[in-house]
Amino acid sequence: MTASAPITQDVMTLPRKEPVGGKINLVGLTRERMRELLIEHGTPEKQAKMRVGQIWQWIYQWGKRDFADMTNLAKAYRAQLAETFEIRIPEVVSKQVSTDGTRKYLVRINGGHEVEVVYIPEDDRGTLCISSQVGCTLTCSFCHTGTQKLVRNLTSAEIVGQVMMARDDLEEWPVPGAPKEETRLLSNIVLMGMGEPLYNFDNVRDAMKIAMDPEGISLSRRRITLSTSGVVPEIARTAEEIGCLLAISFHATTNETRDVLVPINKRWNIDELLQALADYPKASNSERITFEYVMLDGVNDTDEDAHRLIDHIKRYNIPAKINLIPFNEWPGAPYKRSSNNRIHAFANIIYQAGYASPIRKTRGEDIMAACGQLKSATERARKSRKQIEAEAGMK
Repeated sequence: MTASAPITQDVMTLPRKEPVGGKINLVGLTRERMRELLIEHGTPEKQAKMRVGQIWQWIYQWGKRDFADMTNLAKAYRAQLAETFEIRIPEVVSKQVSTDGTRKYLVRINGGHEVEVVYIPEDDRGTLCISSQVGCTLTCSFCHTGTQKLVRNLTSAEIVGQVMMARDDLEEWPVPGAPKEETRLLSNIVLMGMGEPLYNFDNVRDAMKIAMDPEGISLSRRRITLSTSGVVPEIARTAEEIGCLLAISFHATTNETRDVLVPINKRWNIDELLQALADYPKASNSERITFEYVMLDGVNDTDEDAHRLIDHIKRYNIPAKINLIPFNEWPGAPYKRSSNNRIHAFANIIYQAGYASPIRKTRGEDIMAACGQLKSATERARKSRKQIEAEAGMK
């Protein structure tokens, strides 16, 4: 296996351009930025903090999009807000529902770009897989999303807007004055959709702080998991500035193999990544780091790989669990899924060593919503197997 794939795609991340002369979108702003804008556009400074709190609750706790519905604000002030501001989230272009209940949304953001969002219902939770970039800056050779070139980062409004969009579709916004409903259809968020979250850190941080805000969407930080391919310098910041759980797209136990599967490994190799994980301030037995490991036939699924994985984790004393992911094949994929027997043998070695080793149940495969399959419908030009293998450094 030759490690010749690029670390990241050689493209420019263009900033998002707001329409000239358009209204200011309040979604995605920090409380301080919202306060500044309210003052700038006529709200008395002494009232601004209180107004932010009121507007914040209407947007994020009750899901309102019309200032006219904000009944604890004076009518004249509501009209004043509507002249300057708006409450805008990504537009749903299409929704597909899998036979297992998984929902995949194609949503349109500013500039006409589209990203995919997936909702996965389970008996004890409902998980929303959200995207952080249009396309992906990485070139992981087993990932369908990684074959789509990066267009740009999503803004904080476009990231938290995916959560708001899903709550719309699930009809899960509470009604003011009604008894509080403790059971949530959307109970967990995973940043595992399109893109590398830690290459869009500031926008991801601001969006997740809104999602965790107790006066808004109010999800516990332990209900949010950020998945990274290993952007080592940003890992400590994730704990300090977001405080969520961490998952690592690990996928290989030698640098030679990981250089091909996860080319960012050429920049920060396995030992550098493991050291960053060992130092992760939030890592503990109650908040273990999740190692994501896609099972590829004949590539990374041997008994020797399983033992090496255990050795890596033990050597750095990392509280961990290992999620084994059967490879979700896509048209032109250069790899095949490991057999069920091989996956279970691999899992058993890890389990016998004292680590949880759940095998992820494939969800939404019939609508291309499974892990690694997300790829915007506007970018679905199929590549030949030879072209994909060449780009993955497998020639």
